[in-house]
Amino acid sequence: MEEMSKKTLYTELFKSTFFLSMFTFGGGYVIVPLMEKKFVKELGWINEDEMLDLIALGQSSPGPIAVNTSILVGYRMAGVKGAMVTVLGTIIPPLLIMTALAYIYIAVRDNAIVNNVLLGMQAGVAAIIVNVVYNMGKRIVVKKKIIPILVMIAALIAGIVYQVNILWLLFFSGIIGALTTFWELRQKDEGDTQ
Repeated sequence: MEEMSKKTLYTELFKSTFFLSMFTFGGGYVIVPLMEKKFVKELGWINEDEMLDLIALGQSSPGPIAVNTSILVGYRMAGVKGAMVTVLGTIIPPLLIMTALAYIYIAVRDNAIVNNVLLGMQAGVAAIIVNVVYNMGKRIVVKKKIIPILVMIAALIAGIVYQVNILWLLFFSGIIGALTTFWELRQKDEGDTQ
């Protein structure tokens, strides 16, 4: 990242998260790939692996994934002030839009056309979520790390077939991920000392 002033950095962080949040419909899993496109590909501030880590942390933290990930991106780029700027940029648009839509929805909630449009939007959001899952899974498979692949498959089966609560899946996946990372770092340190 080229050297820029703090004010320029804060402005760019706010503007980026504000516009992403303003023009993205469908929730966190829709905004996350757009955040990746903006911060990894367009601005070049974060590499793909680091962004994937930030997304994973954002998903495993309590609260909306879009807000959590924007906080982590802001903190990564400009510390606590950056996190505050990005969280404001992320939450202001939905707050304003939902306030306006609440009044409009009361007036048109029984309209058949409005109900059909909302159903159509759900289908589009589902397709985007499938795309996000595919891209994240593909990265894990490309790295050919057996444990993360097995955890991904086991979590999928446990969630779909056995209806295991997502909190348990996140908890055990997080523990396995932490242990795997610790083991890999330890192996790397031993390899560097030899």
